[in-house]
Amino acid sequence: MKDNKIVNVVDIESTCWEDNHNPPAGQHSEIIEIGTVEVDLLTGGRRNKRSIIVTPEYSKVSDFCTELTTITQEEVDQNGIPFETALDILRQQYKTHRRTWVSWGDYDRNMFMRQCRETGTRYPFGPRHVNLKTVVSMLQNPRKEQGVSPTLARLCLEFYGTKHRGDDDAYNIAAILLETKRTLKN
Repeated sequence: MKDNKIVNVVDIESTCWEDNHNPPAGQHSEIIEIGTVEVDLLTGGRRNKRSIIVTPEYSKVSDFCTELTTITQEEVDQNGIPFETALDILRQQYKTHRRTWVSWGDYDRNMFMRQCRETGTRYPFGPRHVNLKTVVSMLQNPRKEQGVSPTLARLCLEFYGTKHRGDDDAYNIAAILLETKRTLKN
């Protein structure tokens, strides 16, 4: 199997508050979950779906964040790993430094870049990033970018799993990628 035909779809969840412009003193948004799935562009298969829980250094998981994502402070305390360790997993197990990666929008890419810069951690991805949200919008409705759920509905695909969980969101974004590829091929 050609490794260049494998792409990584990545979706993150971050600490958040009802008013993200006014977080509690000393806190700011940090990645608390990295969801990823590999997509084989030759076979159309999705595999190695994974949720990596990350321990935030400067913030706590708010009640609002738990309500949105289902991720709790207790979960990150018990199961979380350091950000740098999570990025090592991406590089070693998902070859993110060599493969094209796909996200829904630029939020994920910007968060990785910011958090890597702030922590002095090496960025885990290579230079090829695809903002699938913009691509789909350009192909279907250039006036308005939509979220994952409305896009799945428009493509007659069902949402799998729990919304705002990184691994499930990545899996659904991968479905959009594969359906977009299929429709472009026909």
